[in-house]
Amino acid sequence: MIRRMTGSLVAVLAILSVGAPAAKTQGKQSVSFNIGYFVSPAEDARQTNDVIVQNLNFLLFDPSEFSGASISGDYLLGLGDYLEAGVGVGYHKTTVPSVYADFVDSDGTEIYQEMKLRITPIALTMRFLPLGRRAVVQPYVGAGVGLFSWRYAETGEFVNFTDDSIFRASYVDTGFEVGAVVLGGVRVPIGDAFGAGLEIVYHNAKGGLDPKVGFLGDTVDLGGWTTQVTFQVKF
Repeated sequence: MIRRMTGSLVAVLAILSVGAPAAKTQGKQSVSFNIGYFVSPAEDARQTNDVIVQNLNFLLFDPSEFSGASISGDYLLGLGDYLEAGVGVGYHKTTVPSVYADFVDSDGTEIYQEMKLRITPIALTMRFLPLGRRAVVQPYVGAGVGLFSWRYAETGEFVNFTDDSIFRASYVDTGFEVGAVVLGGVRVPIGDAFGAGLEIVYHNAKGGLDPKVGFLGDTVDLGGWTTQVTFQVKF
């Protein structure tokens, strides 16, 4: 995995180094600041060994609560009038409460725990602008590779089914995964120095959970759809 990550980074750096001289004469560089909403996969869109799917056999919670706000930023380099190379970083974190479906404490209170998922994607992309970067309205599509830094945790009270005792614990796993990135959007220039737009991004990646940690599933889905508003600063 580390070799694939290194190869991807080297490839994009090569693209940027080749495109940089052309950018001086063919177009401007820009930085884009984005805020949006990330939609996590539904239960029926996840693999059966996904930890969220497996937890639903014992816990009561709403899988849609893994969706939530996201922020990101992109550096874009124009390669002629119709292509852009980009490097972007995003951040998404959610905490989902849950209780056991069929068990309560001896005093009748719920047995409560939280599931936490943090995803930090680094996306290396190429974008195609069919109307060019000088058009009044600039639609675009793109694709690339993402390096996903992730952290998944379950914290709270749990049942030991051997003796039905209740104990507190925290189970945590972290990692990096490589996955695909596909995007599309439209932006409108605001003068020569700014721009604003709307963008949709799809990520596809799955984190492998360490079986020694003790989760019920062995993967966690890192994919999903992000719809975001973009604000561009050109230079």
